[in-house]
Amino acid sequence: MVELLVVISIIGLLAGLGLPAINGAIQAGKKTEVKAMAESIKTAINAFYAEYSAYPTNKDFFKTDAAFYGLMCTSTNTNGANTRGIIFLEVPSKFIKTNGSAIEIVTPPGFTLNKVQSNFFVAIDQANLGYLIPNTNQGSTTLTNANVPSSVAVWVVDPKPPYKKAVGTFQ
Repeated sequence: MVELLVVISIIGLLAGLGLPAINGAIQAGKKTEVKAMAESIKTAINAFYAEYSAYPTNKDFFKTDAAFYGLMCTSTNTNGANTRGIIFLEVPSKFIKTNGSAIEIVTPPGFTLNKVQSNFFVAIDQANLGYLIPNTNQGSTTLTNANVPSSVAVWVVDPKPPYKKAVGTFQ
């Protein structure tokens, strides 16, 4: 009987030590998934540029909102910049948020800040400077202290502290 209690105690101890490691692995997997989606968005924007010799918007900074989804992910938006109706980006359902008839590209469940799914942020070097300075909204809260040598950057803010850390294509 004592041997059985010792074995059960050892199993309980090992399980208790393993759970935080499992939780950390799950969070790392979600972060990798978000990075992959950010890279897919960046690739779609560059494919749009290759097709039309212009970026999908004339803004230097924007979010992956309903207008972006309609332009990049559907073939019916041919009256705007995507005149050929090319689908540049296919989005897995876990990255889609529906608000009435509007569809947005957001972080998946489990990668949320205060239980809110965040849109991806996109910065485009429209001025051909050769670099970007990612921030959470135009003119505030810089997420990196260095210029990012890229024409397009896509990221979200990591929901785990410190909150100014970005997860995206420029890390």
